[in-house]
Parts: sequence; structure tokens; C-alpha cells
Amino acid sequence: MLHRLLFGLLTVTSLALVGCVHSPQQLNPIPTLNTPLVAVGHGQPVVVRVVDGRKSQVLGTRGGLYPETSTITVASQQLLPKLQTQAETAVRLLGFTPSGNAYNAPQLTLTLTELKYQSPKEGLYVTEATINAKFRVDGQNATRRYSGQYGASLNQRFGMAPNDQTNNKLVSDVLSDALSRAFKDPSVSQLLAQ
Repeated sequence: MLHRLLFGLLTVTSLALVGCVHSPQQLNPIPTLNTPLVAVGHGQPVVVRVVDGRKSQVLGTRGGLYPETSTITVASQQLLPKLQTQAETAVRLLGFTPSGNAYNAPQLTLTLTELKYQSPKEGLYVTEATINAKFRVDGQNATRRYSGQYGASLNQRFGMAPNDQTNNKLVSDVLSDALSRAFKDPSVSQLLAQ
């Protein structure tokens, strides 16, 4: 009887601890422009570059009992082509023609400077997360230059630890908001149009 009681207690304890251990997540977010843009250009070429300026491809951890085993990562090689497509789409919507390399064309560089995922350090269960994304836009047209910072953040509460699908959506939403703010800024389109 004591043997069964002890085994049952160990099993319950083990299951409770397993619920607090999270595996790493390799996310594949899909950022999209989520705001209408006003066309100010007339088809002029613009050289568009996208750069990953993050210090690490690890966004943070999902928390839990062993946070070092629950890292969240977004790889540059998967994210940059999507950001490049969205940046070129934005330039088209602004009335310009994205170009790989046009002589004397205005240049626009979009740099992802930050992508973070923070969950509370205390406690065994993940109950919330704060996600931040920041972009820097650098533009040059002849002798004129422009540089601006754009960011977005989201704080989300959970009943249980978020899975890959949930975190992909959250990170995609934050990237989309920050990206849209960058291209909605009239300073960007005005620089390209001059």
C-alpha cells in the first residue's frame, strides 16, 4: 500500500514538473503590411535593402521551470526574404518601382534592430508574454538623408503556455505593426519623391 502511494505521489510530481518544462521554438513569422498607403511617386526606381541588425536570432524564452531550454528563435534566412517582399510591396504602394541597383536612384534600407519575447521570470507557469519589434529606416535621395525608428509591442496573457502557432501569430502581428508604421510615415515617402 505504501509502495503504491509513494509511486502515485512521484507520478503526480513528475507530471507537474513536465508541465513546467517547455521545449525550444523555432518560429517562422509572416509579417504583412496592415495599413493603406498613399501613392506619391510616379514609378521612379528606388533601391530597397533589408538587413537583420539584431544581436541574436534568439528572441527570449518561454519561461517555466527551466527557461534556458525554452528559447524562441527566428532565423534571419527565413525572415529577411519575407521582410524584403513586404518592403518592396510598400514601395510599390507608395508609387515607386523597387530596383535591385539603379544608378542615382534613391536608396531605402530597412533594418530590423530588435525582436524580443519576454515572459515573467518568476513562477513555474507562463501566464503572459511581452513581444517587441523595432525597425530603423535609412533613406538617401541625392544629398538628402533620413533616418527614423519605428516600433510596436504587444502584451498577451495566457491560460496555458503558448504553442508554436500562437507565438508565430503574435510575433507576426508585432512585426506587421512596426513595419506598417515605418512605411506609413510621410517622411519616408517624401524623401523618396524628391
